[in-house]
Amino acid sequence: MILCCGEALIDFVPLPQVRAYQPCPGGSIYNVAIGLGRLETPVGFYCKVSTDFFGDMLIDNLEKNGVDTRFCVRSADPTTLAFVNLPSKDYTEPQFSFYANGSADRSLTVDELIPQLPEKVKALHFGSISMVMEPGAAALETLMARESGTRIISLDPNVRPDLIADPVAYRDRFEKWVASLDILKLSRVDFNWIYKDEEFEKHLCHWFDLGVSLVIRTKGEEGADGYTKSGTSAYVRTPEIEIADAVGAGDTFLAATLAYLHHQELLAIKSLGKLTREQLKACLSYANQAAAINCARIGANPPYKHELEKING
Repeated sequence: MILCCGEALIDFVPLPQVRAYQPCPGGSIYNVAIGLGRLETPVGFYCKVSTDFFGDMLIDNLEKNGVDTRFCVRSADPTTLAFVNLPSKDYTEPQFSFYANGSADRSLTVDELIPQLPEKVKALHFGSISMVMEPGAAALETLMARESGTRIISLDPNVRPDLIADPVAYRDRFEKWVASLDILKLSRVDFNWIYKDEEFEKHLCHWFDLGVSLVIRTKGEEGADGYTKSGTSAYVRTPEIEIADAVGAGDTFLAATLAYLHHQELLAIKSLGKLTREQLKACLSYANQAAAINCARIGANPPYKHELEKING
């Protein structure tokens, strides 16, 4: 099982040609869990989830998509809400306004961590706003460090600058997380925000020195590239599609990456750093196709396994 640890919220996505918003279950880590479930990968979700009607919507959607919710903790605190502003001529990435003060998904504490995870949990995934909103960020950071070396640890920072008061402190914290990782996926936008004008290759070598086995970078319309600790690299182009919006594209890409590695029996410490170029390229292509399907639909809406099988034959 892959355990996704992080936020669960409601995205209010603008409807095309209508001055209205549609509430959609979301949150980066939540989207990854849904994506894994739809790709028929054993997956669980770990988060505090509100007992309000939005929280019930979040839990129901997880279970309908094959996600194990036994790790979720219910709380009377409200659900985090996020309003989405879609890309325009002035910016290329979706923008988010979060309403999260006192919300359930940010309130997990170190004392509330699961003392011991079941043996069937083989990997844990972290990232996004759950790693910057306290006290939950400190709790998840503790869990990441505790399980590192025992289980596969994956991270997608999915940076939300509006929630980060001190970029320098965030960078220092990010470096601490990297030392616990086996898989690091980040977008070109994430890297440029964290490291400004620094060279990607320099940090790539540094991350491998810290123990990371696999690094994947998404570059929007320009595709994605991946690198292994053993020196293998691969690049794939983005499929040409008519984009509805890009909400959840990176989450879907990451979910498909983990699903592919799981189904190919490559989601293991001994395998990740030694992927062949063919294996890495096949993984990136699979993830790219999944993200493309998501982008052809409104909101975070990852594909099902049969949809990808139809494309890939």
